Amino acid sequence: MENKSVIDVRQLIKVYQVGDVAVHALRGINLTVSAGEFLAIMGASGSGKSTLMNLLGCLDQPTSGEYFLDGVAVDALSKNEYADIRNQKIGFVFQGFNLLPRTTALENVELPLMYDRLHRIKNPRQSAIESLERVGLGDRMDHIPNQLSGGQQQRVAIARALVNEPAILLADEPTGNLDSRTSLEVISVFQELNSQGITIILVTHEHDLANYARRIVELRDGIVLKDKLVPTRKNARKDLEVYKQEENQ
Repeated sequence: MENKSVIDVRQLIKVYQVGDVAVHALRGINLTVSAGEFLAIMGASGSGKSTLMNLLGCLDQPTSGEYFLDGVAVDALSKNEYADIRNQKIGFVFQGFNLLPRTTALENVELPLMYDRLHRIKNPRQSAIESLERVGLGDRMDHIPNQLSGGQQQRVAIARALVNEPAILLADEPTGNLDSRTSLEVISVFQELNSQGITIILVTHEHDLANYARRIVELRDGIVLKDKLVPTRKNARKDLEVYKQEENQ
């Protein structure tokens, strides 16, 4: 049986008005993402990838076009419904970890549940604990960010994105502030979560990282230039082991 679509975008257009100039950031994007996919969005600066990510994440609204998120027509929602679907259906991971500095890992992960107006998550503390355990930080729950490495901080951010049990995880240049080894650690977490059925969209400008996804969509000048499956996907955990062995030689 074919997986259902969690994202269905039809002729998505976004035009920004900068003074008297109309800037066409997206020029009619069509994109379908099925449940359980691991998709990388690539493109040079100005290609439209950040704009597309903002629209997919319900952080901005398109000038025209249709967007169905987990079967819901996003453009038909009220302001409150728009905020609710963003909180319930989407988990965000950013380049900057955006953690509260004087707050423990567990408390950082619990934070999004304060905005769970529908009380979908019945036991917030337990859900936060389970999210940290999923990313391998069950023994670091009481640590504050400056007691954690960069990779561990990003894993806290991933756990925070997972705690609302979203339909999709959006990661915007999540390894941009990390070295090569730590980047592999983070990508291996994404691959593990994807193997558990989590839908992941990764925005990156690095071809090496994109090849850890199952599918690559390349944008140029606000349109989809290429949309292809990755024939031989790289295994981040295996590559990380090789990296460690080379370090120890």
